[in-house]
Amino acid sequence: MIKTNIKGIDLVFTTSKNVFSPKDIDQGTLSMLSVVEFKESDKILDLGCGYGVVGILAAKIIGENNVVMVDVDEEAVELSRKNASSNGVEGIKIVQSDGFDNLHEKDFTMIMSNPPYHTDFSTPKKFIEKGFNRLSMGGKMYMVTKRKEWYKNKLVAIFGGVKIWELNGYYVFMSIKRTSTYANRKKR
Repeated sequence: MIKTNIKGIDLVFTTSKNVFSPKDIDQGTLSMLSVVEFKESDKILDLGCGYGVVGILAAKIIGENNVVMVDVDEEAVELSRKNASSNGVEGIKIVQSDGFDNLHEKDFTMIMSNPPYHTDFSTPKKFIEKGFNRLSMGGKMYMVTKRKEWYKNKLVAIFGGVKIWELNGYYVFMSIKRTSTYANRKKR
């Protein structure tokens, strides 16, 4: 059980040894959340939600009907549901999905992810490319990792630009969807 306060909001999370960062909220996630400003008009996707920190915090700020959470791991999805209920935002839509495979929503104003970055780049590549297509015009994609160059280059290739913060040993990336096609496709 983790009790914490993020952005002035008290939260409680049940975790498991089988999910990412079971003893404490991950510093990368906290770094990403420190630069994000939520607006009541946002429609947010917590992509790879784990036990639900990002999506549940967002729901507490902007309302549970404006948040969707997905994770490939069945236990993470169950923990997210339990934690949403424990934090009074049980109306969040939580879906077990490998990335976007089982998710039909689009027009998100914000997609947030702390992707698995200790393996190959296939998952974050899919998150960035498919995420671009699920964002509304002007929508933002936030990612946090310990690796800089690959993410910077991929986000620039797809979105045409990226803002990077270096915080607590992590890189927080933010790209904005400004066109309806990938940036690297326009140049051809």
